[in-house]
Amino acid sequence: MAGRRRSERALRAVLGRSPGRPGVAQRENRRQFWAAIATGLSSEDAAIGAGVSPPVGFRWFREAGGMPPKILAPSAKPPSERYLLFTEREEIALLRAQGCGVRETARRLGRDASTISRELRRNAATRSGGLEYRATTAQWHAERAARRPKPAKLAVRATLRKYVQDRLAGAVAGPGGASVGGPVVPWRGRRHGRRQHRRWARAWSPEQIARRLRLDFPGDETMRISHEAIYQALYVQGARRAAA
Repeated sequence: MAGRRRSERALRAVLGRSPGRPGVAQRENRRQFWAAIATGLSSEDAAIGAGVSPPVGFRWFREAGGMPPKILAPSAKPPSERYLLFTEREEIALLRAQGCGVRETARRLGRDASTISRELRRNAATRSGGLEYRATTAQWHAERAARRPKPAKLAVRATLRKYVQDRLAGAVAGPGGASVGGPVVPWRGRRHGRRQHRRWARAWSPEQIARRLRLDFPGDETMRISHEAIYQALYVQGARRAAA
């Protein structure tokens, strides 16, 4: 241990390949962006309000399929007080540059000394071979570690996937094989007339599917999915087809 670099003793797994440079904005900027989108602003105006450039906002909107991640949604719970904020990490970096020790830094921030010590070990920059602490890099490492890459429900649960696909297609059959009708969609007489049978008149919307699951499977928590997750699955599938 004594002969190894300090960076190799950090409490962070070795990166097989570089994940890229830190993002151009912090989580709070993204939260402000999606809150502005929820009020009806365009991605460009929401980006300017959040303090980032319009191209960045457009990329966030496109990559998320127009639906905010649950952790960044306007209705999401605020971050817990047990986690350090970016402003606190900036203060840690300034105090470290002034030569303050761990205990003095913890006293000034009102945090436990073990919290500051763990932060310095886990989220410090390691590319220089040491453990130089930078606020932006530390925030980047913390946000990467907080991600939980879980597989999509529709990808791993075949029964749920078939249920959703059948209703999106409008072809629903009961236990006995009899066809079950979709939602009633009245025809309003558009100017082109009713030239052919409209598929959307038989298909279920993601909101209807998400609500119906609770009625069809009242005691099965595995048969649950939000309409946002269905919309995102449709967006990803459409994007892959367009790319192909």
